[in-house]
Amino acid sequence: MKSSSNGMNRRDFLKVGSMSTLALTLGTTGVYSLAGATKSFASPKDNPVSGFGGFGPLVKDPNGILDLPRGFHYKMLSQTGDLMSNGDKVPAMHDGMAAFQGEKNTTILVRNHENSTNSDHPVNGKNPWSNGAAGGTTTLIVGPDRELVDHYVSSSGTIRNCAGGATTWGTWLTMEETRNMGHGFVFEVNPLDPENEMSKTPIRDMGYFSHEAGHVDPSTGIWYLTEDASPSFLYRFTPNDRSQTLGSLQKGGTLEALAIEELPSNKASQFHTGQTFGVVWKKVNPERAQQDAKDLGCIQFSRLEGAYFSEGTFWFDDTSAGSKNLGRVYRYTPSTNTLELFYESTDKNDLEMPDNITITPWGDLWIAEDGGGNDRIVGLTPEGNVYTFAENKMNGSEFAGPTFSPDGKTFFVNMQTPGITFAIWGPFARHNSTRRRAMNHAAPPAGLAPVASGKLTAFAEEQGMSILEAAALERHGMPIL
Repeated sequence: MKSSSNGMNRRDFLKVGSMSTLALTLGTTGVYSLAGATKSFASPKDNPVSGFGGFGPLVKDPNGILDLPRGFHYKMLSQTGDLMSNGDKVPAMHDGMAAFQGEKNTTILVRNHENSTNSDHPVNGKNPWSNGAAGGTTTLIVGPDRELVDHYVSSSGTIRNCAGGATTWGTWLTMEETRNMGHGFVFEVNPLDPENEMSKTPIRDMGYFSHEAGHVDPSTGIWYLTEDASPSFLYRFTPNDRSQTLGSLQKGGTLEALAIEELPSNKASQFHTGQTFGVVWKKVNPERAQQDAKDLGCIQFSRLEGAYFSEGTFWFDDTSAGSKNLGRVYRYTPSTNTLELFYESTDKNDLEMPDNITITPWGDLWIAEDGGGNDRIVGLTPEGNVYTFAENKMNGSEFAGPTFSPDGKTFFVNMQTPGITFAIWGPFARHNSTRRRAMNHAAPPAGLAPVASGKLTAFAEEQGMSILEAAALERHGMPIL
């Protein structure tokens, strides 16, 4: 995640001011519409995959805030400096976020704030973990009409709450992206029980390192965690209590880091001779996780960011990796213990510095960019298409916290600076479990797959692995024999 380097210049500040005035002229809804025509999806001629090739070209937003496809609408739910329910101001640096089902068809949003120790708009909690720390989380209760019903601090006293992960039991793991001042832990936040003792109790066995994001495999209760550092490592946390219930993570567990292992020939398949390569997990001490991972020779990534688990597959990205430092997207399948390099950008027009990610209800992979210029939400489909769903036309700030309401009808996302949470809706495709599963086995978009030499292709065939698996291992030091 970018930090305060994305500060507003005078033009951006004036634009924010004009937005507030414009919202008043639009009435109480504050809705910005790009529905100039009734047609929603692009025609089959433009998108040959019956609506699953994207939503057509973006329409220029006359307000200069968000460009979206025709037929979509947005509204700004919560901005830095707005007043919350108790009169406190909305904190700055909106980041990771998750959505849960609430009562009476409401959506419960839990939102991170990536503040450090000094901020003009800190998270002002009543029960902080550490005094002087300006980060934490807020909770937003959003009505079925996308109106903000309630708005309050749910945890405080932490630093650089970047991303995190939603639990299967309705809480949020907020994660500190730092190792300064004794901070660098994971905390569990109950959005409906704000600032309780659990919210200020670090889950120490999930590691002391510069956390970014994480997500859980609901079939096993195992968590996968990314580290935003350089170098960084991919970790998995196996809880002692895998009941996936409130407080179960506080009972401790085992932390491991991902590594490549070369197996001797006597362990190789009878259909192949010589050496066989695969990935393994090596146990690390959670209090010195990164150093242990280095000492054990685990896979060193450039700088890991987004994480999302869907239908048996864990997706994650390395924001500054690759020959042009534009980013890579990986997928890991626990059932086969297979790591694949799914996408490797070589052109910033295709993808620039992937950050937070999510799988849409209908099965596409959506990626929030954190690069230079105007960042986007980029979609990849199981059918091999690439499209842009949204583009920030207001400033150079990143998108963060992409998440869908439980009914799949509203997409929530943050613009980190100046700190805005958007609700976006329109002709989204319906929930499609088949396509969500298909994404886990899909080939990368044509022309955007990792480049594989003839030698690597031959090696993959000899090893009995896919090109994507061989590419992932080769990029991280596997010798091509």
